[in-house]
Amino acid sequence: MIYTVTFNPALDYVVRLPAFEPGSVNRTQSEDIQLGGKGINVSCVLGQLGFKSVALGFVAGFTGEAVEAGLARRGVNADFIRLNEGLTRINVKIKASAETEINGQGPHIPAQALEELFHKLERLTAGDVLVLAGSIPSSLPSDVYQRILEKLAPKGVLCAVDATGELLVKVLPYKPFLIKPNNHELGEIFGRTLHTDAEIVECARLLQQKGARNVLVSMAGDGALLLDEGGSVHRLEAFKGKVKNSVGAGDSMVAGFIAGWLEKGDYAWALRLGSACGSATAFSDALATRAEIEALLQR
Repeated sequence: MIYTVTFNPALDYVVRLPAFEPGSVNRTQSEDIQLGGKGINVSCVLGQLGFKSVALGFVAGFTGEAVEAGLARRGVNADFIRLNEGLTRINVKIKASAETEINGQGPHIPAQALEELFHKLERLTAGDVLVLAGSIPSSLPSDVYQRILEKLAPKGVLCAVDATGELLVKVLPYKPFLIKPNNHELGEIFGRTLHTDAEIVECARLLQQKGARNVLVSMAGDGALLLDEGGSVHRLEAFKGKVKNSVGAGDSMVAGFIAGWLEKGDYAWALRLGSACGSATAFSDALATRAEIEALLQR
């Protein structure tokens, strides 16, 4: 089974308007509410690809109930821990001449609730896949990713981590199955600006030497690069299309990569499916659908 963890889910209130003028009354052309949170995005795209998953994390208040209901409508099995206080956050995504985001803080997560999550994760067994994605709320200890991998890696659980900076580096000794920095995040880890594929491969190999099995580097309009656990480099140019939305594209790539690898056990196919999922989301107003993903693959 595939499990995703979203520590700080959200409802994303997405508004579209020709231009956004701070200090003025802005009237939208359209708006809608989408589910938010990196792990939730991964679960939703996995569902489009025909892979079941269990979404774990924390929810609170009526907004948390809306997140659970939204996942149920999408056929995603949610096993969230309900908090007694606070509200699952609402994020505002403004789509105008440029994208602007206003992200809420989310509820306080007490130590008892975190222990309850650890208890759920202890049920995972060899061959299960766990996706940890996104930042950690300020109410949680900064080593929570490390603690999770420390418990699960010896059990043979395949862990995929999509995080940045020290949060990512500190899980490497536990040999995560997959890490997915983008090229800018990869460079920041080493205090460098990466310009060429050779430089990206060099830094990816350094992370692999520290413990990562597979290093997937997304590069927006320049495509993606994968250094697989056998040491082979796979390079794919970007799919062509008009970018409408950057939210969830990286999460969609993670979902596609995992689905592709589980489907065929082939890293080249996993990279291609992951890239198609990421691009399909970028070319859409919301997360990619199966039809949109298949349309790109047929090119």
